[in-house]
Amino acid sequence: MPAAALLLLADGRFPAGSHAHSGGAEAAVRSGHLTGPGDLAGFCHGRLHTTGLVAAALAAAGAAGHDPGELDAAADARTPAPALRVAARRLGRQLLRAARATWPDPALDAVARRHPGGLHQPVVLGLAARAAGLTPYDAAQAAAYESVSGPATAVVRLLGLDPFDATALLARLGPGIDAVAARAVQAALALPAHGTDALPAASAPLLDIAAQQHAVRTGRLFAS
Repeated sequence: MPAAALLLLADGRFPAGSHAHSGGAEAAVRSGHLTGPGDLAGFCHGRLHTTGLVAAALAAAGAAGHDPGELDAAADARTPAPALRVAARRLGRQLLRAARATWPDPALDAVARRHPGGLHQPVVLGLAARAAGLTPYDAAQAAAYESVSGPATAVVRLLGLDPFDATALLARLGPGIDAVAARAVQAALALPAHGTDALPAASAPLLDIAAQQHAVRTGRLFAS
């Protein structure tokens, strides 16, 4: 059961709204920073080791049973762009709805009551993983994978990139995804002793700036 649950949670077709977000790839295409497979590889590598690492650690901590409110505050502190905070909470609400329907759990119901405005998506991902019987490492893997699979899939649509190239890139990123997940779990395990300061705070300022610009553009294909 847990292995199948991980596949389901990481599947881009899971009805949690992630297909509508490019992870900054659309803004990078518009600015000319992302023009083909080579640029996509660099973009995904950078995203994996910055925002992907942060998301993976938050997800691991959520799956380990840490307080969702504290994790959400930590996510806020690590998300300086208001547009990204709005997007993260919107995705969190959608993911929580999907998770409650897929893995009914009183803990998820309680989170929905306590946080009607939504929690950051990586935090909810950890809670969903816990409800599905998955481990913190599983949750971290799912978050790390999502941080690169979303942009890779988006660029196939944005640039007409060969989907075989995008899939091959994700395969090459596999060892990096595993390494980021392992680092994320180590950080989550340090929370009882050090609080949320133990969580990584890697940043990608260009992604933050681009997210704010993208949020006010007209004719967007992706929400973020």
